Amino acid sequence: MAIYLPATAEDQEVSLEELTPREIVAELDKHVVGQRAAKRAVAIALRNRTRRQKLPPDIAEDIMPKNIIMIGPTGVGKTEIARRLAKLTDSPFLKVEASKFTEVGYVGRDVESMIRDLVEIAIDMVREERLEEVEEKAELNAEERLLDLLLPPPPEAQQPTQEGQLTLPGADSYPRSREKMRAQLREGKLDDRTVELDTRDRNAPQFGIISNQNLEEMDMNLKDILPNIFGNAPKKRKMKVSEAFEYLIQEEEGRLIDMDQVTKAAVERVETSGIVFLDEIDKIAGREGGHGPDVSREGVQRDILPIVEGTTVNTRYGMVKTDYILFIAAGAFHVSKPSDLIPELQGRFPIRVELKSLTVEDFLRILTEPKSSLTKQCTALLETEGVRLEFAPEALREIAEFAFKVNETTENIGARRLHTIMERVLEEISFLAPDLARVAQQAEKDEALQKAIAEETTTPLPYLERETQTGIEKVFLVNAEYVSKMVAGIVKDQDLSRYIL
Repeated sequence: MAIYLPATAEDQEVSLEELTPREIVAELDKHVVGQRAAKRAVAIALRNRTRRQKLPPDIAEDIMPKNIIMIGPTGVGKTEIARRLAKLTDSPFLKVEASKFTEVGYVGRDVESMIRDLVEIAIDMVREERLEEVEEKAELNAEERLLDLLLPPPPEAQQPTQEGQLTLPGADSYPRSREKMRAQLREGKLDDRTVELDTRDRNAPQFGIISNQNLEEMDMNLKDILPNIFGNAPKKRKMKVSEAFEYLIQEEEGRLIDMDQVTKAAVERVETSGIVFLDEIDKIAGREGGHGPDVSREGVQRDILPIVEGTTVNTRYGMVKTDYILFIAAGAFHVSKPSDLIPELQGRFPIRVELKSLTVEDFLRILTEPKSSLTKQCTALLETEGVRLEFAPEALREIAEFAFKVNETTENIGARRLHTIMERVLEEISFLAPDLARVAQQAEKDEALQKAIAEETTTPLPYLERETQTGIEKVFLVNAEYVSKMVAGIVKDQDLSRYIL
C-alpha cells in the first residue's frame, strides 16, 4: 500500500543536512507520542545516510544502511514513525505488508514489485516538483493559445518580405483587442464562452504483451511502442473556456517537462534515499518447511533477502540498485520472535528497537499534543456544521482511561482504540450536528426541532454561553460525566465491548 504524504511549508523550512539526530527526534515528537528508542534509531539511520553522502566515493560505496526492526504491538506508532520520517526527508516511501508476498513459483506478488512501486512513487514526486517549476510558464503559454482561439490573428496580405510584413487594414488594432480580451479572460468574464480545440484521448485502452515471464517484468504495452496508433489521433472538441484553459495548461506542462530527466532523477532518488517499510514481518517468521502446495514462510524470506542485502531490479524505467535503500521492518512478534527469521535476513536488520505498550498518560498525550490530534480533528469537522465543541480536561482523561481499560480486557490495538471510543462518545453529537447548529443560531425557540433532538438524545449535552463580538455564542462541552454515560455501560459488559469497542 503506497502512502502519499503532502509536504507543508513548515516542514520544508529546514534542510535535511541541517537536521541533527536530536532535531529529527524533536520533529517526530510533534506527531508521535513517546517511543523515544525507536525515534533515536531512525534518526541515527537518517543521519548516517547524510554522513555517507559526504564521503569520498571509494569509501561511501562500502557503507550500507543499517536497517531496523521495530518490535511492538499494533497501534503504538511503528508505521507513523516511518511515515513521518519519509515526509521529513522528502524521500520516496512505500509501506508494504510482507505477508502479501509469496514464494517464487506460486500465485502472488513478486518481492521485486516493492521496488517497482517505489520507483513509481518517486516518479510522481519528481514530476510534481517539476510541475511547480513550470506552472507559471505553462499558464502563460496556455493563455496565449486560448487567446489565439478566441481572437485569431488577422490574415496576412502577402508573404513576408525583407523590408517587412504587410498586413490587412485594421491589423494595428489587433494587439489592443488582444490585451483587452486577455484582461477579460483573467477576470473570468469569458469562462462560459465556448471554444473548439484539438484534443487527444488520454484514456485509450492499453494492450499488454503476454509471455511466460513474470507479467510485472513484462510491463510493456503497445501504446508505448506505437504511439501514433492508440489514443494520439487528435479530434475536435467543444468546451467552455474555463475547461479549455485547464486542458491547455496540462498539455503545456507535459511539453515543458522532460520525462527522461524526471525518470533519471526519480531512479537516483530511490537508490540514494528510498525508504521501504516492511510491515507484518513477523507473519513470515519461521523456518519450518511447508508440505504439499503450501507456500513456506522461509521461502518468502529467502526471496526478500536479495532485495534487502542489495541487488539490481529491472523496472520499466531501467535498472534500480537496492543497495542503499533503507528498510524498516515491523511486527508485533506475539507468536514468534526475531530470531525465528533466517540468519541471513536477521543479519540485514542489525538495529532492533522495542516499542512499549501505551499507558493512560500516553493516550492522554495522544489526544492533545500532536499537531493533528484526534480532538482537533473532531472539533474541526463539527465546526464545518457551525457546532463549537470543547473537551473538558477531565473528559479527555476519562476517554484515555476507557481506551486503556478496553485494551487491557480485550485485544490490545493501541492508539486505534481511541478512535472507536471517540466515535462512540461523539455519535449523537455528529448525528445531530446540523440541528444543534440551527438551535444555537435561532433567537426564538423552535419547539418542534428541540423535541426532535430530545427524542434522538439519550444523554443531554451540556453547553456554555460565551459573549463574543458578534453576540452570544453557544459552545457544547464534552465533560467527564457525558463521556461516562456514553461509554461506561459498554465497557462494563465485556461481551458487548468486544463487538462495539
